[in-house]
Amino acid sequence: MNRILIIAALAATALTACGKENHTIVAGSKDDNAAINAAAVVMPPAIESSKSYRCKDNSVVYIDWLNDKKTADLRSKKDGEATRVVSAAAGKAMTAAGYSLTGTKDSATITVERPGKGSQSCKA
Repeated sequence: MNRILIIAALAATALTACGKENHTIVAGSKDDNAAINAAAVVMPPAIESSKSYRCKDNSVVYIDWLNDKKTADLRSKKDGEATRVVSAAAGKAMTAAGYSLTGTKDSATITVERPGKGSQSCKA
């Protein structure tokens, strides 16, 4: 019982020692927040469809069609590094250095051009 009274007395003393001042913590300046708020955030396109295609030379290409309808990731190996091909407008040929891709995610046949392979037709 004495312990409880001693603890209560210590707690009351500790509470009375607290000041009644207003504490405001400011992180950064207004200029920092303005720069953050001014930057427009643009999300990258998401993968809409992933398909594999067999080409005339019996090779296989793997394509991730992105939902902006102007971009695709092309790979020669299933887990290989992708080459991003881009078009100026939806429905136009997508290109990158040495690469070209014509078609859409809904096309049964696409045309692919790769370095050392030339242009060839490929079927889904």
